[in-house]
Amino acid sequence: MRTGVSWRGVRGLTGTVVAAAALVSASGCTVPVGAVSGISVTEDGHLLGVIAACGHRIDGATVYVDGPDADHSPTVGTWTAVRPVTSGVTTWTLDTPSPGWTTDMPLAPFKARTEYALYGWTKDNAWSSADATFTQADVKRLTPGKVRYDTETDDGREVAVTVPLSRFKDRACKDFQGS
Repeated sequence: MRTGVSWRGVRGLTGTVVAAAALVSASGCTVPVGAVSGISVTEDGHLLGVIAACGHRIDGATVYVDGPDADHSPTVGTWTAVRPVTSGVTTWTLDTPSPGWTTDMPLAPFKARTEYALYGWTKDNAWSSADATFTQADVKRLTPGKVRYDTETDDGREVAVTVPLSRFKDRACKDFQGS
């Protein structure tokens, strides 16, 4: 009688363990979302970043090329808050210096027919904000006092909406948290 290890069984078990480990590690790769991003414009036409902190801090924000249009340098602007955003709504100009924010990478000009996204982040990747997606044409349609941001419909579709700043302040975190 021969006793020993079935190498076929060991290889099968090893494959299963490796696949499970890959699945677990891949599912933990995203940064949790704890804020909502939006865009707006000032009375004199400057582009604004808008972030509603939903109970978690945000240290900075980035505008990047979204989707297949991204090339070797998809980032088109980056800012860091002087103090972390921990509650409420903050705004800052994206195309000129703004109090309370430092410009790490000045905003590059937008290209036609290119989709962009603004998102907030933390230095330690603990939290992020839900992206606000937009095009150059969307920016041209914005009016002062209105915020464009992405939200989910009741049937789970993601849509961009443009609402008064007061409604964004009131609803962004509630919409995000499913209230």
